[in-house]
Amino acid sequence: MSEHNKEMDHITGVETTGHEWDGLKELNNPLPRWWLWTFYITIVWAIGYWVAYPAWPLVSDYTKGMLGHSNRAEGLEAYNQLMAARLEKGAGLKDATVDEILANDDLRAFAEAQGAAAFGDNCSACHGSGAAGTTDYPNLVDDDWLWGGSVDAIHETIRVGIRSGHDDERAGDMTAFGRDEILEKEDILTVANYVMSLSGMPTDDGADLEAGKVLFEENCASCHGEDAKGLQELGAPNLTDAIWLYGGDRATIIETITNGRMGVMPAWEKRLDPVTVKSLAVYVHTRGGGQ
Repeated sequence: MSEHNKEMDHITGVETTGHEWDGLKELNNPLPRWWLWTFYITIVWAIGYWVAYPAWPLVSDYTKGMLGHSNRAEGLEAYNQLMAARLEKGAGLKDATVDEILANDDLRAFAEAQGAAAFGDNCSACHGSGAAGTTDYPNLVDDDWLWGGSVDAIHETIRVGIRSGHDDERAGDMTAFGRDEILEKEDILTVANYVMSLSGMPTDDGADLEAGKVLFEENCASCHGEDAKGLQELGAPNLTDAIWLYGGDRATIIETITNGRMGVMPAWEKRLDPVTVKSLAVYVHTRGGGQ
């Protein structure tokens, strides 16, 4: 606004900026001096921080700053200190077998405490914070185990995983009888009814259970056993106990028979140190479902 066009607000006596919105005119009040000095100080502080600490990203790295500070380095150092302290306190766990740990009250108590922390960090996302599992993820507090519930079996499962890519992985497969055109739809429905009958579930009216039994013996018994109680060497579940990993309703059983199941569990041997793997095995075993 030019000098000769200055407009003064008649109420406050303050010059206006010339901006107006719906009859409201903006007054040309300068910012308080304390606010300006605070603003200038923040600029100086930002420049100082940029010089002293890591700040600007580069193509393949970042500016280190004169102080060379690194949150990542501090985190790694804290982690290494924690691991060293754990190894020192649980020195006996390193050379003891999982059975020996269970037999020693002091070692077992330490392993359970360390295992509980490791379970929360690494396993609870799938198995739940209480280890009770959910659909598609096994319950670890009951006594129904696909690969065995002894502390040694649990330790091995944690170590090598299931279909994990580990050289010693556990890898029993549920065949996709429908997708691979091994059984017709009618046969899948027939064997599904028979499987449902094994655990006392209601079957379809007119279901031919004898035909289902024959189909089961020809296609399923080699893994699940002649008595359908499963084979832990193959990770094949017991079909007579009404405990279902993926669901026991008619539609889910048909889906399982049709398309198979290929659940995966990571191999923790290369992700966690041996003492932590042992501690996890002891913790899981002592939750109440260990055999």
